[in-house]
Amino acid sequence: MRIVERDLRIFCLAVAAICLSGCTNLSDYVHQGFKVGPEYTGAKANVAPQWIDATDKRVRSDPADLARWWSIFNDPVLNDLVTNAYAQNITLKEAGARILQARATLAIARGELLPQTQTSTGSFERIESSANPSVPATPKFSSAWNYGFNLAWEIDFWGRYRRAVTSAQAQLDYSVEDYDDALVTLIGDVATNYIIMRQTQQQIELAQQNVKLQTDVLRIVKARFDNGTTSELDLDQAQATLSQTKATIPAFEITLRQNQNAICTLLGIPPTDLQARLGKAPIPAAPLEAVVGIPAQLLERRPDIRRAERSAAAQSELIGIAMTDWYPHISITGTLGGSAQNFSQLFTYAAANGSVGPTFTWNILNYGRIANNVKLQDAKFQELLLDYRGAVLNANQEAENGLITYLKAHEEARNLLDSVVAANKAVKIVVAQYRVGTVDFTTVSTIEQNLVTEQNLYAQSLGQIATGLVQVYKALGGGWEIRLDPNYAFRLPPPTAAPVGAQAPSIPVINLDEMAAPAAGIPEPAPLPPPERPKKQP
Repeated sequence: MRIVERDLRIFCLAVAAICLSGCTNLSDYVHQGFKVGPEYTGAKANVAPQWIDATDKRVRSDPADLARWWSIFNDPVLNDLVTNAYAQNITLKEAGARILQARATLAIARGELLPQTQTSTGSFERIESSANPSVPATPKFSSAWNYGFNLAWEIDFWGRYRRAVTSAQAQLDYSVEDYDDALVTLIGDVATNYIIMRQTQQQIELAQQNVKLQTDVLRIVKARFDNGTTSELDLDQAQATLSQTKATIPAFEITLRQNQNAICTLLGIPPTDLQARLGKAPIPAAPLEAVVGIPAQLLERRPDIRRAERSAAAQSELIGIAMTDWYPHISITGTLGGSAQNFSQLFTYAAANGSVGPTFTWNILNYGRIANNVKLQDAKFQELLLDYRGAVLNANQEAENGLITYLKAHEEARNLLDSVVAANKAVKIVVAQYRVGTVDFTTVSTIEQNLVTEQNLYAQSLGQIATGLVQVYKALGGGWEIRLDPNYAFRLPPPTAAPVGAQAPSIPVINLDEMAAPAAGIPEPAPLPPPERPKKQP
């Protein structure tokens, strides 16, 4: 046995000396843990030093806990939706299944470090010989019993199998980051669709209020027409304005149903009518400040950035694996078994046989194919490095887009609120003026339509404030941390105190009772003269 071990060492050292003398640097080979190929040193990317709007008082750069960022809206319905989506979403479960696949792949790669071939064999044969044997005294019938155990172990001399394990570990990390990224996307989509749903409910309610208002105005026009104080043109125009406003309600109801269907898909359930479950509520109010940290923290927070880095790390190991084809594959093979004519003799010392010894195989005259495979793996690695840098830039862009939307939507909402208040006042005045005949109905119709438009725009701006903040926290990679809490899916997040000044102002509407009576001190107009009848032709 000592002779075999000594000869094996001499054989391996001789092959290694021949290979390393012409192919790679011996000191690098030793320094890299007896592995050939490049060592992965990490991916790097440029990050902005600060946010563009860092000087805005509403943008806070202090560290923030974004694990449950959606609780800032203080909306228990939204909290419930996020919890149920986390427990039931199909896409998230698919990402979880990919983690299980990656774990199994890693276990397989680790198994390759052990002898790759381990087989046991056995056979029995009943042999009938010729009646005229060439060898005298050969029995007519005989038996042959055989058993054996074969082993082949390719020694990881160049790091091929160790790099495969490292690559599989990086792929497992990739699958975990992919799950976290799916979770971040899921939470952001749930919050966005919920906010748009509430915004659409508000727009439907406003449209219904405007329909009621314009119906009352139409009643006034019809009364004047019946009294002969206005023309049929005003009546038709009032009806057209009312019908146009009514037509917006089905369009909003389509949007509402589509948002509810999207929420059902995110919850992992078939599309159902969620109106009874979710009810009606105001548009979620966003706080007046956003805690965003600094851009450099994106590298740690964003799962898609970490995923891109892990993908590059896994590919880096494949370069080294491709380079091992330059070198011979050194293996130890052995067999142990026995052969006997009778079963009772099969396991005796005389029946035993076996062999053991080193072998090597070397792919020669394939240098072009090997070299180009190394170039191929390196080119893929360079592509993934660029993909990582692109992911960092994309993350920075998404965060900046969310911030500017959130900040400017506040300013837009303030101006639109003033516009809605003024439009309400204008409608009251113009209707009163129309009752006394000082303005025509074209002016009334224009101001009514303007009120509808301004109210819709104001509702959209309130929704945009909330969705802008959702975009910010989604871009910052918040929310995946709930995966670290094994009990999160079975309990709701605790409610938070409503932020000071964060309640969205209500949308002003006209008091319809005030529109039913003429304005005080304004007399009813005199009736118009009857239209002339056309004379009959002689």
